Amino acid sequence: MFGGSPINRPLREWRGCRVWIVGASSGIGAALARNLALRGARLALSARREAALQEVAADCLDARVDPMDVTRPEDFSRVRDALLAAWGGLDLVVFNAGTYRPLRAWELTPERIRETLVPNLLGPLDGLAAVLPALLAQGKGAVLLMGSVAGYGGLPRATVYGPTKAALINLAETLYLDLAPRGVSVFLVNPGFVATPLTAGNDFPMPALMDVDEAAQAIVAGLGRGDFEIHFPKRFTALVKALRALPRRLYFSLIRRVTGL
Repeated sequence: MFGGSPINRPLREWRGCRVWIVGASSGIGAALARNLALRGARLALSARREAALQEVAADCLDARVDPMDVTRPEDFSRVRDALLAAWGGLDLVVFNAGTYRPLRAWELTPERIRETLVPNLLGPLDGLAAVLPALLAQGKGAVLLMGSVAGYGGLPRATVYGPTKAALINLAETLYLDLAPRGVSVFLVNPGFVATPLTAGNDFPMPALMDVDEAAQAIVAGLGRGDFEIHFPKRFTALVKALRALPRRLYFSLIRRVTGL
């Protein structure tokens, strides 16, 4: 009934593809930039740290550096205008910027809430508001939202981070319903544990930890298949997904036992 055709238009031909990566200075964003550069993509690299972006760009054949701050909506508009002027359009916009701060419920403050909420959720929303008119006018293109397995269900220490990622999962689903009929693909990436500067400070076991190059390869493979949700490593993410089907009492008991919190 539902067939086996890709849910999105597969992205396989990268030579000359115009890709804007927001959050490209380190971690998964930087690894994805390097991976796509080897495939011939034209890249725009954005983040706050210009020096770090220049280091990534030096490893890429065709990459420009467009520093910006995702907490400033006007920065999205500024870089968008520069890219449209230079390239004439966009083929893929990757919203990878974000932050993580472990917080328990009793550690919440307005400042700590906004420290995570603004870059993780409001930033992508502001970015979408900036680029979607251009993509819809083209009648083609794609956006990618960087979620997390932390968005699948409640976890200790993810009191703000988890809800922002859960919201991005919901947002991606909603976007797909609006945009796919108008030619714009929506991709959602939900990684498990990946060795990045954000996870380096974790003081707990991280099952099935991947390096950033493996993560980038998994993303590119998922884009090539036209997947809506790209999640990895499957042996871990499939387990976390399965936990959500359990009765709440059992879910809470297992999470406490596994995390020790």
